[in-house]
Amino acid sequence: MRIARVALDIPVHTLFDYRVSTYSVSIGQLVVVPFGTRRLVGIIFALGEASELGTGQLRDIQSRLPLDPLPAEILSLIRFASDYYRCPVGQAAFTALPASFRNARYAGPKADWIFSLPAGGQRALLESIPGRAFVMRRLVDVLTSAKQLTTREAHDVSPRAPAILAGWAKSGRIERRLSNVVAAVSNTSPQAVAAPILTPDQSLAVEEIDKTFGGFTCWLIEGVTGSGKTEVYFQLIARTLERRRQVLLMVPEINLTPQLEARFRARFDHRILVTLHSNLSATERARRWIAAASGDARVVLGTRLSIFTPLPDLGLIIVDEEHDASFKQQEGLRYSARDLALVRAKQLGIPAVLGSATPSLETFYNVQNNKFRHLRLTSRPAAQMPHVRLVDVRSAGAMGGLTPLAIQEIKVRLSRGEQSLIFLNRRGYAPVLVCAACAWTAGCSRCSARLVWHLRKPVLRCHYCGHEEPVPTACPACGDQDLQGLGQGTQRLEQTLAQHFPDARILRIDRDSTRSHQAWDGMRKKIHDNEIDILVGTQMLAKGHDFSQMTLVVIVNPDAALFSADFRASEKLLQQLMQVAGRAGRADLPGEVLVQTRFPTHPLYLALAAQDYPSFVTEMLEQRREAGFPPFVSQVLLRAEAVKPESVAEFLARAAREGAAFSQGVILYDPVPATMARIAGRHRAHLLVQSKSRSALQRFLDAWLPRLEQLKRRQVRWVLDVDPLDL
Repeated sequence: MRIARVALDIPVHTLFDYRVSTYSVSIGQLVVVPFGTRRLVGIIFALGEASELGTGQLRDIQSRLPLDPLPAEILSLIRFASDYYRCPVGQAAFTALPASFRNARYAGPKADWIFSLPAGGQRALLESIPGRAFVMRRLVDVLTSAKQLTTREAHDVSPRAPAILAGWAKSGRIERRLSNVVAAVSNTSPQAVAAPILTPDQSLAVEEIDKTFGGFTCWLIEGVTGSGKTEVYFQLIARTLERRRQVLLMVPEINLTPQLEARFRARFDHRILVTLHSNLSATERARRWIAAASGDARVVLGTRLSIFTPLPDLGLIIVDEEHDASFKQQEGLRYSARDLALVRAKQLGIPAVLGSATPSLETFYNVQNNKFRHLRLTSRPAAQMPHVRLVDVRSAGAMGGLTPLAIQEIKVRLSRGEQSLIFLNRRGYAPVLVCAACAWTAGCSRCSARLVWHLRKPVLRCHYCGHEEPVPTACPACGDQDLQGLGQGTQRLEQTLAQHFPDARILRIDRDSTRSHQAWDGMRKKIHDNEIDILVGTQMLAKGHDFSQMTLVVIVNPDAALFSADFRASEKLLQQLMQVAGRAGRADLPGEVLVQTRFPTHPLYLALAAQDYPSFVTEMLEQRREAGFPPFVSQVLLRAEAVKPESVAEFLARAAREGAAFSQGVILYDPVPATMARIAGRHRAHLLVQSKSRSALQRFLDAWLPRLEQLKRRQVRWVLDVDPLDL
């Protein structure tokens, strides 16, 4: 009797045995199995001839999903992620797969037809259409001009169009054939842009990396903003495609994919690209995943979830903006896509390229230890680096968040027809609503957070749990009606700018104003078309965008992070400020950056003004060495939450006692409340474990995790976060 060991999407660290009686299956196959009263999709991770369970206790595999088995390389990567990040293998596996594949009724990708008119068929078709059938006539016009239409393109004409075309094809009035999945996905346009002449730094980077094809090497490309890292990527992609290999290009945020995709399609009109990110529908993500897994897609551009995509001919992995925290998943399988990219590249024996203007300290540390090879792009091919000025708001003063110098410089840009970006990483109108009489402040009833005053839709909103409530007309504590907003948000800054520059075209870009992809796409087009004079934005505008007319960046109120309890706060702040400063002067117009701060002599701001990130990183690494922080130690955070704070405290205290019994080589710190101690009505705390030896920490987890699972939880949710980014 043959036995399949199947991983299921449930929080249990085990595989489940099923009989293989009717179906021929292989390792990596997605199958439908009974589990209790449910039918679940599982993945076969092993096959055998015997089970620890009796024959009578085993149940049969019910069916197979119409998909090729996952390749051994992806199963190995899932296993590694499950073991390292301490996540049940089934949950890790289904994190890696499109949601459609979890459906036991999944019947495979829908057929996408290509419809076309036969020679001379237009007239006969028009004659068969009733005079008032406007949709049909419009469809004939589109079909005639486009020569051919896919099912999806027809749906854009009218929701009825695919059925109409199918009827015409059935009656023989038009022709149809099955589309290649990738052709329908990629929609490649026949245009080509010549590759620019490379700078010496770019040329050196391409040639050095090219020499290492065919073996594993990790490269760091450290390039100042605007130095042409993307062009280096494109040259490497071209050479990889010439070798008939595939490329995985990862970016941290969905918002960075459209413009990079457009640039790619303009350069590689004969190549095939698919994008993968969480904003795709389940059906669309499945189609693109299949296109990559079949080898039809030669380049995959995606966010962190794309690291698990099967690519049978993978020859190069590129991770752009490698320092970005978005590469770390913060729920479920808490993996770092950047780190898994290196694991995957090493498994396959291919080069991996990490790119950033502001690399992470962990990456710099690996460069210092000769684990990574280092290349620098030190200049902009078509522009000079922006001039950074530090403005002391204590002496200069600020009106509505803007200093007189900032207002004057914005006026100068308006007179020249140039664009300005006012950067404030805080959305809403005011961070705090306060009573002038009794000092009452509006707090969230469910979180340890203040409610943010939003002006356009007048509400108080919690940015942690999403709770909303009306803005009170009087103080709930004393009844006084003098309620004031303290601090600046992007909405308030937008209002201030409108008062100073009533004729300027002002656009605010933050999560509130770009809730849909269509809204963001339209905004980006307006900026590129120079229909906007002043941008007000958050970190959404900090990286990846290339606006040729933007010559001024004003950074408002960046000081809060200087005094954060998070030991990574300074690193994150300097990375963010250098990225946003790099938006100025991207073309032939000189750029200027004004940093409004109360601490203009702080070493972080001096490093920003000098555009000297490496020196500051070297200093930060030395501070971390002395303090015993990563990358000089490895960390795991046991996060716990419950409705009652005493439940969390009791659970973590018991966990600490269990761990103390075998803590040789590791340090267990006392449990402490989380920085945001309460979110959505649940109290949160954590226990930190760290060690100088990563292997010693993993051995400790081998012993500790089974004991944690045996503890009585009393409604406590907990999770282990390996290599946490925030404490």
